[in-house]
Amino acid sequence: MCLLAAFIKAGWARLCIRVCMLRITLDYLPYMEIEMKRTVTVIGAALIGTVLIAAACGSKTGSNANVATGKVIKTATVGNLTATLSNSTGQLQQGDQKVMLAFTDSSGKPVEVGAVSLNFHMAQMGPMAEMNDATTLTTTGTPGVYRGNVNIEVAGEWQGQLAYEGPAGNGKTTFTVTAR
Repeated sequence: MCLLAAFIKAGWARLCIRVCMLRITLDYLPYMEIEMKRTVTVIGAALIGTVLIAAACGSKTGSNANVATGKVIKTATVGNLTATLSNSTGQLQQGDQKVMLAFTDSSGKPVEVGAVSLNFHMAQMGPMAEMNDATTLTTTGTPGVYRGNVNIEVAGEWQGQLAYEGPAGNGKTTFTVTAR
């Protein structure tokens, strides 16, 4: 009989503890609900703010977008597109430099052309060997706009050899540009 009484007392004790815990939880439930609503509101506001900032800072692909960064060095027609080579000075110079290359349609909107190559070629002159200075191009956040690095070996007249292949088809052109 003592063993049975001990089990009953232990059972009641556990039940009392559970009821007390439930009571405490129910007492704090309204406060927990308010805190949860505050947390959800703060997270929601932060998410909306992030989306708005991303939209405001995103790439501009409309006709008013500033496609070419810097001053124009040279423009060339490639099929039905216009290629614009530019940099910070508007002048190709001897030595290492950064350039931008943009492809636009007749309305001025950027056009994604896919894989692009730009090489600067100078023919052999007397004892000086032929030179080819390739531009290393990478894509930017704007379709049809590429950022590049090139090292022009010597000042003088160069032939820019431009080619692309991709969504806009294939295109090739050459243009003359002087490096100072």
